[in-house]
Amino acid sequence: MSIGYKKTNKISLDDLPDLLTIREVADILRVSPLTIKRWGKRGKLPAIRINSRGDRRYKKEVINRLLGIDLGE
Repeated sequence: MSIGYKKTNKISLDDLPDLLTIREVADILRVSPLTIKRWGKRGKLPAIRINSRGDRRYKKEVINRLLGIDLGE
């Protein structure tokens, strides 16, 4: 039993869909989902609202830009 170590799953942006959930974005950026919501309210990270509940989705290309990844598109 190891103490103090947390199992981490590596996320590859290539494997993810074009629209990401709050949880996926939070995991990629290593922040809490609440931080993602706050950034959206401040205009730092625009969200697309889907369905009648208004669930948030984020474009993968916006996350790439936020990370400084230029895909040459």
